[in-house]
Amino acid sequence: MYDLGPSARHLARLVRDVRDDQLAAPTPCPAYSVADLLDHVQTLAVGFARAARRRTTGSAGPPVPAGAHLRDGWRDDIPALLDDLAAAWSEPGAFEGETEIAGFRAPAPAICSVAANELVVHGWDLARATGQVPGADASGLEAARPFADQLGPAGSPLRSGGGFGDPVRVADDASALDRLVGDNGRDPAWVAASAR
Repeated sequence: MYDLGPSARHLARLVRDVRDDQLAAPTPCPAYSVADLLDHVQTLAVGFARAARRRTTGSAGPPVPAGAHLRDGWRDDIPALLDDLAAAWSEPGAFEGETEIAGFRAPAPAICSVAANELVVHGWDLARATGQVPGADASGLEAARPFADQLGPAGSPLRSGGGFGDPVRVADDASALDRLVGDNGRDPAWVAASAR
């Protein structure tokens, strides 16, 4: 059983500190602006909470992130959704049997590992894009690792959908967060153009 609470709270703090003038800025996800990334975080928080509670929709995939979906009050709404995501995975039975997210069915612990990977890596994405301090707690890194290990080498099926780039090689003494980020196809050295 994984505790998503610290990762969800860290991402919530990052969300609250995004400035309006940063919404159009690029992120380490080449297809996403900061606003698009926030919309994605909003959507994944709802989806993974529903998966923990077995209230899946059976959809074929997540909607395309678009910053235009953000409504007034998103700095409060997204953190509340992230809190609910963490709470859902702490409820009795959350880790039993199978569940589903975006049309993908797997054992509940595997789905939770995907959720942890999303929280940690998108927390890093958002921090880097907005000049905040990236970080991850040990429980989040541990929870994300099983999914990251399944991504496989360049060209593997899980990398073909566009959400994960080819793995980026990191130094042998790189931190656990840099290794996770690299495994997800991000360059740990990426910084926003405004910070260069």
